[in-house]
Amino acid sequence: MLCVVPPSATGVESCYLIMSSALLRFLGPTPLSRRKALWGIALVAPNTLGLFFFFGIPVLMAFSTSLQEWNAIKPATFIGLDNFTRLADDPTFWNALENTFKLLLMTVPAEIALALGVAILLNQPLAGRSFFRAAYFLPVVTSTVAASVVWTWIFQPRYGIINSTLSLFGVGEIKWLTEPSLALIPVAVVAIWQRVGFDMVLFLAGLQSIPGVLYEAALIDGASTWQRFRHVTLPMLSPTTFLVTVLAVVNAFQIFDQVYIMTLRTVPGGVGGSATTLTYFLYRRAFTNSEFGYASAVALVLFVIILAVTIIQLRTQRYWVYYESEEG
Repeated sequence: MLCVVPPSATGVESCYLIMSSALLRFLGPTPLSRRKALWGIALVAPNTLGLFFFFGIPVLMAFSTSLQEWNAIKPATFIGLDNFTRLADDPTFWNALENTFKLLLMTVPAEIALALGVAILLNQPLAGRSFFRAAYFLPVVTSTVAASVVWTWIFQPRYGIINSTLSLFGVGEIKWLTEPSLALIPVAVVAIWQRVGFDMVLFLAGLQSIPGVLYEAALIDGASTWQRFRHVTLPMLSPTTFLVTVLAVVNAFQIFDQVYIMTLRTVPGGVGGSATTLTYFLYRRAFTNSEFGYASAVALVLFVIILAVTIIQLRTQRYWVYYESEEG
């Protein structure tokens, strides 16, 4: 549809006609298609506005704050990229980044493997299956703070259950939270314990959507249990595995509560920053040191890292994720 502007139209009228024409082209060529387009816009508008107000605006404000020196008391001072330059030379930041990636490697594979194993087990016709499903999901709805407090007692060097059990086998006292080389282990254990139930539910849904005829065909072909799992279950479950992996990676980058609570009574952030993650480093800079500009720079770097990792996951899914709608 072309916009025909009358020669006698004024500048304002011409602009109005051009915009009207562009809007009609966007909505569709017929009244029915325009009505459908308007309904579509109306339905997605709440989520779009929500994303803009609760995600877009904070990101823009964080970017603006990262270019300033601001302690929330004195007026902000524009300093350009100085916060990012300082970040690149800050060994504490690099230590926190290293710890974050260590936690990522410790939690994501274990979390996925445990969740998949539990889901496969609880997908079998076992007695009390509903109870065990609820029991495994319970940590998901448990407060992270409460869980961290309990697990801090469990990892307590002298009276904790873990050391008490290990002492039966002659293992000496282990200082889980104050030994730098071990400080990340309790944090990872709590993170895994709280996430397995959520991932298990996703895997259960994926397992129950696999057509039984595929297993019957594999049985007729003489496939063993491992071969059915390897060539039927895993490929059909790959979209769920992809979703679980993306969510687990994002969650691993955002681990904060466990570090804060479990190291609160000893050395905050672990001895020598051995348990400090990027989110904990961000918190300390913002709410302990009142360096909101510097903390915003950390938040933006974390945002960019998560975005980059997620994009890589999305781009590589074509090599290992199978969708039923695909041909072949």
